[in-house]
Amino acid sequence: MNKKQMITSLVAITTLLSLSACGNGSKVSLQDQIKKDGKLVVAVSPDYAPFEFKTLKDGKDTVVGSDIQLAQAIADELGVKLEISAMSFDNVLSSVQTGKADMAISGISYTKERAKVYDFSKPYYSTENAILIKASTKNRLQTLDNLANKKVAVQKGTIEEGLSKEQLKSSHIISLTSMSEVINELKSGQVDAVDLEGPVAEGYLAQNPDLAIASYKLKTGEGDAKAVAMPKGSKALKATTDKVIAKLKEKDGYKQFIKDAAKLTGKAVE
Repeated sequence: MNKKQMITSLVAITTLLSLSACGNGSKVSLQDQIKKDGKLVVAVSPDYAPFEFKTLKDGKDTVVGSDIQLAQAIADELGVKLEISAMSFDNVLSSVQTGKADMAISGISYTKERAKVYDFSKPYYSTENAILIKASTKNRLQTLDNLANKKVAVQKGTIEEGLSKEQLKSSHIISLTSMSEVINELKSGQVDAVDLEGPVAEGYLAQNPDLAIASYKLKTGEGDAKAVAMPKGSKALKATTDKVIAKLKEKDGYKQFIKDAAKLTGKAVE
């Protein structure tokens, strides 16, 4: 083998070794990238008090809520800053899929269909259903049967939308983009009732004395619990998130987050 052939062979071997190194696990995980960037970007829909909503803080619109406190706890565990990305609820999950956000924490429920596209953390909160009506209609709408042929509003893309369609088959289900729009439709008499989360209902009740929580509600199951959504394959990030959730469950930390947030619902900004 002459000198030219030796050089050519060495170049070829070096190239193969380089390509081999690139193909053997050099891909940076999402968690590593988050730490490298120094920030955790979390997608939320801030119209769902006490989970996530806007309030005035030092004269500025600020997104607060129990889900925001959970997001902060995860960011603290990662040792990075928290960046909240606010959007409509029907865009929250897609922002994770497109890489615009690292995770979504916005009152999201695990479903088998969603699990085909996203990784989910362990549940951090079990769904509590409620039906909100106008106080003036309480005597007329005393049971679920009284909602037959009535208009029931829900927020589009929520677990409550599915529950209402399954359990209120004789009612007219109206799906709207934002929770504020849903509540306005109820207050103006365009719909007869609203199906939503229990703590969310209590938050709106505190701000609107003309509304009332019905004595009945829809049935929920274990699969309706709230969880954090991440891109598929986020093994390390899921493990860290599950660790934070486990710590909170030991001391009922998330329930305390809800209590803290409930105190701010009266200052919510639409």
